[in-house]
Amino acid sequence: MKTANTLWDMEEHFWTRGADSARHMTAKDAVFVLPYPAGILQGDAAFREADVAQRWRSVEMSERHFTQQDNIAVLVYHASAERGDVPIYQALCTSTYVDDDGTWLRLTHQQTPLN
Repeated sequence: MKTANTLWDMEEHFWTRGADSARHMTAKDAVFVLPYPAGILQGDAAFREADVAQRWRSVEMSERHFTQQDNIAVLVYHASAERGDVPIYQALCTSTYVDDDGTWLRLTHQQTPLN
C-alpha cells in the first residue's frame, strides 16, 4: 500500500506543482496523450506545451484504481481540476509509472475530457 500512496501523491503533484517539479518526476522519453490541441507529446515537448506547463490550483481524483506488476504501476481515475476563471475540467485519466532503480518515474499519462 505504501507504493500506491506514494504514487497517488506524485500524481497530485503533477497537477498542482510547476513544470520543473513534474519534469523531475518524469521518465526522459515519457509520452503524454492530451486533449486537442496539445495531442500526443513526448519528452520535453510536454513541458513546453502551455496547457501542460500551466499548473492547476487544485485537483480531486475520484474513482481511483491502482495496479502493479513488478516495476510497473498504473493509476486510473476521474479528475476534477480547477485553475483560473475557467470551468472545472473533468477527465478520465491513466498514468503509468516505472520503478527505475528505486525511483518511481511517470512513463505515460493520458486524459479523456468529459466536458
